[in-house]
Amino acid sequence: MTETPEPQAEPSATGSTYAARDHARAQEAAAAATERAWVPATTSPHAPEGIDPERLLWAETVAGGGYAHQVIAPGTVLELTDLDGDACVHLALAWAGTPWERLCVPDTVKVQWNAYLGQGSLLLSDQGRALVSLVLDESGRHDAFCGATASAQNEERYGDGTPWGPTPAARELLKLAAAKHDLSARDLPQTIALFKGLKADGEGRLHWLGGTGPGRRVRLLAEAPLLVMLANAPHALDPREDYTATPVRVLAWRERPTAPGDARWDATPEGRRALANTAARIGAAA
Repeated sequence: MTETPEPQAEPSATGSTYAARDHARAQEAAAAATERAWVPATTSPHAPEGIDPERLLWAETVAGGGYAHQVIAPGTVLELTDLDGDACVHLALAWAGTPWERLCVPDTVKVQWNAYLGQGSLLLSDQGRALVSLVLDESGRHDAFCGATASAQNEERYGDGTPWGPTPAARELLKLAAAKHDLSARDLPQTIALFKGLKADGEGRLHWLGGTGPGRRVRLLAEAPLLVMLANAPHALDPREDYTATPVRVLAWRERPTAPGDARWDATPEGRRALANTAARIGAAA
């Protein structure tokens, strides 16, 4: 009796059991590009200088076309490192447990009188509360204008924008992150992009600045209990034809939130109000 050979799947097909198996096995190379370790990440070789590895809460390297998510407590430092110089981190934040309070990019820009984020900036919710403080910025190239790329954009540009394809869109990846916390697309907040910058000219036209090279770090201090969702995918205005996104390392460790008497608390009147609003809500819930 002649053995019937197994059908061979098309590279992008998942319409049969064999095709789905072959597609899943094809992801092994991409998965190997990431390292994942969660609480406690005591064996991570990447603990920043001066930080006891026992204090690490999250250690993960997210490949291009990947995503990550985690719930972190107030006072957690979230460090993102652009390892090879071409990461683009689309960051979404929501108050943990009450996702209707979430990152509001227009208020972040308007309240602080500045569309260009950098060290000392706050990311604000739509309730006027500070979600995070940007406490270290070695990049200086970030974008609060364009938001996350959508599937239709990537399909037009690269041929595929689905999260399981070779060129996933940032918003599609963030939908997966949200789903892990029982949230849907309607719950996704607006996003900012880290490590890739733009400049608006006098006519309002946006000009691509790109990144600033490998090894640049950004540190965000959680001022509230947060659901962090991020996608590492090309920026909407990246002019390159190829889908270009290199790995970003994610670390988090315990510190404390900004408090009265800290320099950050009184840096600006707007920031002081936002931080006080956050502290008041946390205090009311205690």
